[in-house]
Amino acid sequence: MNLESLRDYCLKLPGVTEELPFGPDTLVFKVVGKVFLLTPLDSPQHQFNAKCDPEKAEELREKYPDVKPGYHMSKKHWNTVLVTGSIPSEALFGWVKDSYDLVVAGLPKKSQLELKDIV
Repeated sequence: MNLESLRDYCLKLPGVTEELPFGPDTLVFKVVGKVFLLTPLDSPQHQFNAKCDPEKAEELREKYPDVKPGYHMSKKHWNTVLVTGSIPSEALFGWVKDSYDLVVAGLPKKSQLELKDIV
């Protein structure tokens, strides 16, 4: 996974927009106005922050040294993932999708139904 493949994957998910609300150095992906992924553009090490179920977040941190508590985020609900090649891309993309799904699950039912219509 690199920045371009991460971006392409996120933008293919229904209802996703990309923004730079924190300045030109942090790319933010949202679904219906809610953040599900952030990635710095100026970091020498490719990484991203993704929302995660609290129990799974702890499990991933214990299993993978490149998964850390969310940098500048709620440590309970967010992980920072360093993309070093030690974690298979399939797992990384799965965590991005999990983050998206968690955010969508928290949206009003009307918004959820509208997203299903986009697919």
